[in-house]
Order: sequence, then C-alpha cells, then structure tokens
Amino acid sequence: MSTEAAALPRKTPLFQSRLGSFLAVVPLSFWVVNHLWDNLAAFAGAEAWQTAVTGQRDPFTQALTFIFVLVPLLMHTGWGIVRLFSFKPNNLAYNNYGNLKYILQRITAAGVLAFLGAHLWLAFLRPHLFHGGPEPFADIAREMRFHGPTLFVYILGTLGTAYHLANGLQNFGMSWGIFASERSMRRFEPAVIIIFLVLLAMAWGSLYALYQAGSALGPAPTP
Repeated sequence: MSTEAAALPRKTPLFQSRLGSFLAVVPLSFWVVNHLWDNLAAFAGAEAWQTAVTGQRDPFTQALTFIFVLVPLLMHTGWGIVRLFSFKPNNLAYNNYGNLKYILQRITAAGVLAFLGAHLWLAFLRPHLFHGGPEPFADIAREMRFHGPTLFVYILGTLGTAYHLANGLQNFGMSWGIFASERSMRRFEPAVIIIFLVLLAMAWGSLYALYQAGSALGPAPTP
C-alpha cells in the first residue's frame, strides 16, 4: 500500500482525483514556468522586465489567460481546500520519506495559496485598481532590496511553489496511472528533485536580479 494512501482518511473518487491533478499540472505548471522565465528578464534591466512581465496584452490574450489559468487555479484551490480538511497527519505511525512528502505537499499548498493571494494583490490587482497600470519595475526592485519582509515572503513563497509543483508532477503520474508501481514512482524521484531545483533556481535567480537592481535604484523617495 502506498504511503499517500495511508495518509488519507478515506479514498478520493477517481474522477475527482484525476481532475484535480490535471488542473494542478497541465495549465498551471506551464503558466508558472513561463512566469518564472519572464521574470528572469530582470537580469537584462527594467525595460526588458517590464516588457516581458507586465507588457500590454490584447483582450483576447487576457481572456485566454483567465480561462486557462485563473479558472483552473480557482478550481484546484477549491479542490485542495477540501482535501486539506479531509486528511489527518499520521507521521508518527508512518514515519517514512513518502509520507513526509505527502505532509509537505499539504503544508506547501496552504503556504502557496497565501503567497499567490498576496502576490496577485500586490503585483497585479492593487497597481491596476489604485494606479491604473501594472507594477513598475522600480517598485518591486526596491521592495526586494529595502523591505526585508517582502523579500523573505518571496523567498519562502517561491520555495513552496517549486516544491509543490515538482512533487505534484509525481502525484499526477500516480493519479493517471503513469506510475503503476512503487518502484516506478521511486525511479521518477531524481527527476522530481531536478525539476524542483530548476524551478527554484529560476525563481531565486529572478529575486536576486531584482535585489541587485534595487541597489542601483536606491530607496524609494519619502513623500
């Protein structure tokens, strides 16, 4: 019996499990990788980052983003919240690596949810609602350099996102029958670690570039 099955209080219906796994991996993973890649443009300077991350997109592209990213994100979030309230930790009874990963997946789910909510508000909703446009490069670069709590939240938030996505790929393979045995699942473990490290390197690399750019810009002028 798999360690993940042991941690669940009851069996999740197959369709719900596969649907939740699909919504977690297929659209959201592509968006996360693309978003991290765009943010690496910070190494090329403010104009390159602004074009890559906050460049104006036509209404058709924005509608597609909403349908294929935000809607699956909301559905996966709802599905994940239900699962958060439907399991009980049992690491004392099953103290092994697989069960630890399962618990970490649930913990990072809550952390990533909070991080994404804060990120969407600070980087997208608030600038558009109160300033009529996207977040300027100078603002986020200064925040990373001179506001320790923001940098700390982004470091932890991207760490949790990288782990949650990489480990989610393994769960996706289990849910869809790609890994038919414990042995095949273990053989995929090195790939999970590599994916996690690559995602984390992209995320922290972007933060480093913003941090360095903030130093050149200096603190925000006092009103």
